[in-house]
Amino acid sequence: MPRPILATIHAGALRHNLERVRRSALDSRVWAVVKANAYGHGIERVFDAFRGADGFALLDLAEAERVRALGWRGPILLLEGVFEARDLELCSRLGLWHAVHCDAQIDMLAAHKTQVPHRVFLKMNSGMNRLGFSPERYRAAWTRLNALPQVDEISLMTHFSDADGPRGIADALAAFHRATQDLPGERSIANSAAVLRHAPETRIDWVRPGIVLYGGVPDFPEHDSAHWQLQPGMTLSTRLIGTQELQPGATVGYGSHFVAEAAMTIGVAAVGYADGYPRHAPTGTPVLVDGVRTCVVGRVSMDMVTVDLTPLQAAGRPVGFGSEVTLWGRASNGNALLPIDEVARAAGTVGYELMCAVAPRVPVVLGD
Repeated sequence: MPRPILATIHAGALRHNLERVRRSALDSRVWAVVKANAYGHGIERVFDAFRGADGFALLDLAEAERVRALGWRGPILLLEGVFEARDLELCSRLGLWHAVHCDAQIDMLAAHKTQVPHRVFLKMNSGMNRLGFSPERYRAAWTRLNALPQVDEISLMTHFSDADGPRGIADALAAFHRATQDLPGERSIANSAAVLRHAPETRIDWVRPGIVLYGGVPDFPEHDSAHWQLQPGMTLSTRLIGTQELQPGATVGYGSHFVAEAAMTIGVAAVGYADGYPRHAPTGTPVLVDGVRTCVVGRVSMDMVTVDLTPLQAAGRPVGFGSEVTLWGRASNGNALLPIDEVARAAGTVGYELMCAVAPRVPVVLGD
């Protein structure tokens, strides 16, 4: 039989999270952001759960083709726009809307020969300092786009750098409103954190939730998934393939980083960094064994991690070869949850990275 590791995508949780966004966004239309292969969940696996959205937003033309191939006839937005002039031909053929964030993209549109004008989203740099026109140059870019016969409707957008933290969005939002005052066109400003934390001022024409759709929390640890009423979209699980009895002073794993202070039993789980589990996850990183919370001990190996079984023994729970290990998500009994953000924080990263890092060798199934 194959190794017992498995990633399960929970369609019901994805639908729930989309509806949670709608409750915050009220009358705004919702882009379901499915970039990075739907944050590692798989575009084809999440499509039915997210087809209740008003559009799909992504980065890659190949991913846009996949969404169209699934039968989607609604809006698709390229969040970074086109990368070369010939991309505009595919935008025309697939009916893609696309961001415009620099002069080079306007130049491409000006030289593009098309009978079908393009719907574009003009991006403003409101402080993130990645992509977009500065507030001082924004209106000039809009004027140039508006003069092009290759451009149909111009929508206005920005992206907040601090919607998830104490700095907030006030300055960026004010800059956006000043730069776009009296300009026609629909607006899109709210990412996941802005949708949850900064309503109603972010309830504009379109919102762009990403991580919350998959059950990740944009402002963890200030808030957790229970606070925002989110459900995990992915579970990564495996099973114990062995146990070891340790005496005081015994060590575990490469480098002997963990030293047992007392006699204890550890379990060996079939998951490692070759599966996408973070190699830098330290001793103490939480896991569930048969739904009981415990933790990783020792260094993560390519194909295995070791976990402390003391909490299960203390509870009188039989455990051994074949016991379920939940790395994040929900245990199979449905009663125990391990939020991905807790695992990510222990490993010094974010849940986004863990979702996207699940390796191709891990089987993926679509669950409830």
